[in-house]
Amino acid sequence: MEESIFDRPLEDQLCFEVYRAANGFGKMYNRALKDFHLTFPQYLVLLALWDEDNILIKHIGDRLGMGIGTLNPILNRLEKQGWLTKEPSLLDKRATIVSLSEKGVTSKKVIHLAILAEVNECDLEGVDGLFLMKQLKLLNNAMERTD
Repeated sequence: MEESIFDRPLEDQLCFEVYRAANGFGKMYNRALKDFHLTFPQYLVLLALWDEDNILIKHIGDRLGMGIGTLNPILNRLEKQGWLTKEPSLLDKRATIVSLSEKGVTSKKVIHLAILAEVNECDLEGVDGLFLMKQLKLLNNAMERTD
């Protein structure tokens, strides 16, 4: 009888390795972001804004796969800490546009250097990050088709 992928021990389950990797990334980024008083989800919002500034909250949520209930507290905290500003859209008063503050714009490089330093602390020899990212994109795309 052929072994099912579900008959494998915990350590041989893809879901467990993805879970462990996600937790590991979160911990690594939280260490790097600690001095900036940023969480990993807050950093993801900043990444989205560094890609495209002055955008609707809805657009950020769509890019990050976050609902408004998850995203609003993150944005409120980032605004309170001076990373971004929020203002009503001129086209639709119900919509809100989010923009990076000067702090948000000028801190990009130093944040990335802190993350790079943390990544360099990890022993990633033999890990092909680009290949891994492509594989994870394939996996995520396959998972999205099941919604």
